[in-house]
Amino acid sequence: QVQLVESGGGLVQAGGSLRLSCAASERTFSSYAMGWFRQAPGKEREFVAAISWSAGSTDYLDSVKGRFTISRDNAKKTVYLQMDSLKPEDTAVYYCASRERGRSWSPRSYVYWDYWGQGTQVTVSS
Repeated sequence: QVQLVESGGGLVQAGGSLRLSCAASERTFSSYAMGWFRQAPGKEREFVAAISWSAGSTDYLDSVKGRFTISRDNAKKTVYLQMDSLKPEDTAVYYCASRERGRSWSPRSYVYWDYWGQGTQVTVSS
């Protein structure tokens, strides 16, 4: 059973920073692509960022480019989302996702991902 546990969410003022972490139980973590989605009340879940199993490819939602950075530490089986210059529009529940190594690379699609974490709340005040 694959387990993904997010942490690092909280309340922050606009312009501030947070770093989210997602700890994975995958036996072969280094072979998994990892990503982040978010969902605000009344809105659909949207893609935020992803990093390939080899860390050779990354992708970001346009509105977070230059502000958010995704990274991974295979030794710790953890993926991170560093969020800087936060805006009230970033307020949402953030979900970690993972996918076993495969031929395709389509991280913006919800159905691309195999496993999901429980989510962590990020609230940005104005």
